[in-house]
Amino acid sequence: QLSLPRPSHSVVMQATMQSVTASVSRFPAARGQLGRSRAPRSFSGSPLPRAQGRASARRSVVSVSALAVGDKLPQDINLSYFDAEGNMQETTVGALTKGKKVVFVAVPGAFTPTCSSKHVPGFINSADKLKAKGVDTIGCISVNDAFVMAAWAKQLGADGKILMLADGSGNFTKAVGAELDLSDKGLGHRSRRYSMLADDGVVKLVNMEEGGAFTVSSADDILKQL
Repeated sequence: QLSLPRPSHSVVMQATMQSVTASVSRFPAARGQLGRSRAPRSFSGSPLPRAQGRASARRSVVSVSALAVGDKLPQDINLSYFDAEGNMQETTVGALTKGKKVVFVAVPGAFTPTCSSKHVPGFINSADKLKAKGVDTIGCISVNDAFVMAAWAKQLGADGKILMLADGSGNFTKAVGAELDLSDKGLGHRSRRYSMLADDGVVKLVNMEEGGAFTVSSADDILKQL
């Protein structure tokens, strides 16, 4: 049973949801980022400055991550999802993480091959193991709308195991420095692939991939680190 946040408001919406298919290019592998805990660095709700050395807008891969162990996640950014009754809900990152251990898994896009066949299914299959290690909530974040995320959740069988969170405008993704420019692929601005553990809103573990690569951010990687 998912530990769900109390929504700030709800809107009942009925719509026909169509599966979205897209393909994400393969990217060079990069090592996950782990480090010693330090005093939390708070992110604001607005995008962070681009780090020196980040790839140009024409490239698909960004080389520097702003998200690091010890950071305080931005608290006031909204994420949306559909609840078990089919109602669209909106919550803040602060409400989602307050007093809880939350594993976030971020992907470049719903219905994309690696995300659908390996990354997210791994967390679905390992949900009970993660909960047994003290994780309260598992949330999947993607720069897609809530309708797409709900349709994807249904296809994957994620309901009741993973909260499928829509970062529709990419505000959270930008704020934590995980934005991935896939404009040259016709996909606009998305999220880099990563997994992380936040305890009461403070990042304790983060495994950031280079672009859409899938080498260090699996459910097994998180389980080994807990």
